[in-house]
Amino acid sequence: MPEGHVIHRLAREMNARFAGRPLSVTSPQGRFAAEAAALDGAAIDHAEAWGKHLFVEFDVPRPDNIVHIHLGLIGQLKFEGPDDAAGQVRLHISNSEESANLRGPQWCRLITDADRTAAIAGVGEDPLRDDADPSTLAPRVRRSRRPIGALLVDQKLYAGVGSIYRTETLFRLGIHPLMPGESLTPDQIGDMWEDLRLLMEDGVRVGRIDTIRAEHTPEAMGRAPREDDHGGEVYVYRRTGQPCHVCGTPVAETPIESRRVFYCPNCQAR
Repeated sequence: MPEGHVIHRLAREMNARFAGRPLSVTSPQGRFAAEAAALDGAAIDHAEAWGKHLFVEFDVPRPDNIVHIHLGLIGQLKFEGPDDAAGQVRLHISNSEESANLRGPQWCRLITDADRTAAIAGVGEDPLRDDADPSTLAPRVRRSRRPIGALLVDQKLYAGVGSIYRTETLFRLGIHPLMPGESLTPDQIGDMWEDLRLLMEDGVRVGRIDTIRAEHTPEAMGRAPREDDHGGEVYVYRRTGQPCHVCGTPVAETPIESRRVFYCPNCQAR
């Protein structure tokens, strides 16, 4: 599932490419046809991301003028040619020069402002939003016996944080993923927030997840670049059995709430 930096990057691109001009809005697949017809010819007022949720607000005189998109596990929103709509395209937005095509989302809904407010109310603090309030996190994390490796991907706490950012931030701060939230200090929780914000802002900028510090890059270490479909240079994510870039200890993994979490037994000793 795409992590939050992807959704923020999509919102930024939607605003840059499509906002403020009349658009052709259709649903080639047909599953969003009535909603698309209600928006056809209108302009996008703005798009914004909250965690893994994308809201695209159209300038039309009706209460349900916001397209709410969640990509889920297989969804994709791609920018293509103006007439490209191959495959099962749920939503096609074109400005006659290029198009945005949505395929395979978990959901694509036409909602009201009140619906958006209700959806946002169920979302935690987003490290990529200027209006986030990270001060709410420490009390909630420190009341929990759940492992921090689970809390960091709880979207009601940390909006937009996924498996890679969770895993890598814990490594960078030397925190074992099985440590219960109640064992963490306020300073550790604050450090996690700042590191997530730093990493995710870089992800928006470059379009991929890189978590390696300068001294551990392939060039600095004289090692081969990482080859993985997830892309980016990382410390421990999906590197089970390979040597830690910092200490050489084989990277390990542990299940946390049915998901694999990777860590270095030495750098992240419990």
